Amino acid sequence: MKAKITINPSDIIGDIDPRIYGSFIEHLGRAVYGGIYEPSHESADDMGFRKDVIELVKELKVPVVRYPGGNFVSGYNWEDGIGDRSKRPRKLELAWNSIESNEIGIDEFQEWAKRTDAEIMMAVNLGTRGADEARSLVEYCNLDTDTYYADLRRKNGFDKPFGIKVWCLGNEMDGDWQIGHKTAQEYARLACETAKLMKLTDPTIELVACGSSGPLMPTFGEWERTVLRECYDHVDYVSMHSYYGNPDNDTADFLASSMDMDQFIIDTAKICDEIKAEKKSEKEIMLSFDEWNIWFHSNEQDKHIDRWQIAPPLLEDIYNVEDALVVGCLLITLLRHCDRVKIACLAQLVNVIAPIMTVTGGGTWLQTIYYPFLHCSVNGRGKALHTVCECGTYDTKKHSNVPYIETIAVENGSGITLFAVNRSADESCELELNGFENYSLVSHTVLTSDDMKRCNSIDDPDAVSPVQQQIGGKIDLAPRSWNMLKFTVK
Repeated sequence: MKAKITINPSDIIGDIDPRIYGSFIEHLGRAVYGGIYEPSHESADDMGFRKDVIELVKELKVPVVRYPGGNFVSGYNWEDGIGDRSKRPRKLELAWNSIESNEIGIDEFQEWAKRTDAEIMMAVNLGTRGADEARSLVEYCNLDTDTYYADLRRKNGFDKPFGIKVWCLGNEMDGDWQIGHKTAQEYARLACETAKLMKLTDPTIELVACGSSGPLMPTFGEWERTVLRECYDHVDYVSMHSYYGNPDNDTADFLASSMDMDQFIIDTAKICDEIKAEKKSEKEIMLSFDEWNIWFHSNEQDKHIDRWQIAPPLLEDIYNVEDALVVGCLLITLLRHCDRVKIACLAQLVNVIAPIMTVTGGGTWLQTIYYPFLHCSVNGRGKALHTVCECGTYDTKKHSNVPYIETIAVENGSGITLFAVNRSADESCELELNGFENYSLVSHTVLTSDDMKRCNSIDDPDAVSPVQQQIGGKIDLAPRSWNMLKFTVK
């Protein structure tokens, strides 16, 4: 099989906002307790954070982390997680049927974020609470005034403001599973008034309005129109969420998941532009794809988890090779739309549908999906180039004309990095490169296996890991492989 890839280094899609490589920590399962925080662990720092996890997060260069949810935030009182830990309430957590100890809240999490070199993308509760609590939280986090909530932060030991710049106006409020679920009109009015109060408190912040929690929601489209008609002048982004899976064990179709993401982005951007035209506005609403990943492996086992535990092992999907290839395709799709998608959050970061796994009291290990995310986050910054790939296609039960090769080129000032997935089950693909004449291939990193179901584990952490391909002669992409090819100027 052959593929012809053509680029023009001056034909730029857009600048890649580093926040496209964001992630997510929710008070869910072992993400916080036993994940980022384990004060009895041998690697714990002065605040109880696992330093081994911090180093792995820093290796990923995650620029922004969404917090504290997720479904969790819609029943959360942020005041429970500040001040004297011995006085914090222990509460029922209804979104995930757990107990929340509140040992970790915004006081501690903002310090963890600093130690990982990340910013916080803070979500406010618009399920059981509203505008007043949200504006008070903005004051607590961001203001240096001599006023009640700013003074309360100082009293709690934090003289300087936290400086949180991106805020989510609730979470998945279109979903009937959400605590405090609302109709589009109910949410739109609440979000609009909350946004106004938050920006009056701190005009420098950016706000993300809830879009649909998936492209298959029956209200998708009309939800966005209703919300944006109300909130357009007061928000900066609309959110998108989508998870992908392979419950039917159809690998060929699963590998085409990025086509669904691509269409979801196109459709949502069109709706934003429709409302822009309707309002005769010069402002462009950007997209925040702040929940995306593969999620299906743990669905059955989670049905057997007892309720009302602290940090039960929920949503602990164990990822295999085909999952890594799909994540690679999804990353390529986000990069292809970097002119519009400015924030994206791999959901989540540690233990919960995550690239990083921990053993309580023990070590860490990396899931297969860690590697394509690492490669893109570290090497996929700069400008995304229009990348034309001429190759064969195939059809599945749900998708037609699926290209065998998914690819994008990124120019970073000193060279070009090409990310590519070969979806073919049994054919390697020889690349013909046009537009690369002034560049020299210096490395070719490959992730693949003869067994698409192969996984890493604490006992075999390197069962699936990237290898360096020998350079010289023709460039081949192995069957069903993730590839990163780095070129420098000759």
